Amino acid sequence: MTGQSFGQPLAQISVEELAQRLSKAEPDLQLLDVREPQEVAIANIEGFVNFPLSEFAGWANEIHTCLNPHAETLVICHHGIRSAQMCQWLMAQGFTNVKNIAGGIDAYSTLVDPSIPVY
Repeated sequence: MTGQSFGQPLAQISVEELAQRLSKAEPDLQLLDVREPQEVAIANIEGFVNFPLSEFAGWANEIHTCLNPHAETLVICHHGIRSAQMCQWLMAQGFTNVKNIAGGIDAYSTLVDPSIPVY
């Protein structure tokens, strides 16, 4: 994976920046978690909506009715690989402001909120 999608660079934010953004409770942020439901049950960040990549076929055709393609969309997974894939797919679907959360929930629990379990 190159971090590129149709000539567009993949934007990323750090887990520290994510924490700052979440503390402001910005109303227009779309927060997506692409991990499996059993992973979300172990460790999660409040406010994220779960769109498991393994269930892509079930929600792919509804993504435009569930989400605003022009709202800022932050995507998380365990380490940042699956969320990068989701970011690339969203950009291909016409989403204009997508950011991958670098390091995923693993980095968030290590660097920001140790109360979130590491798995």
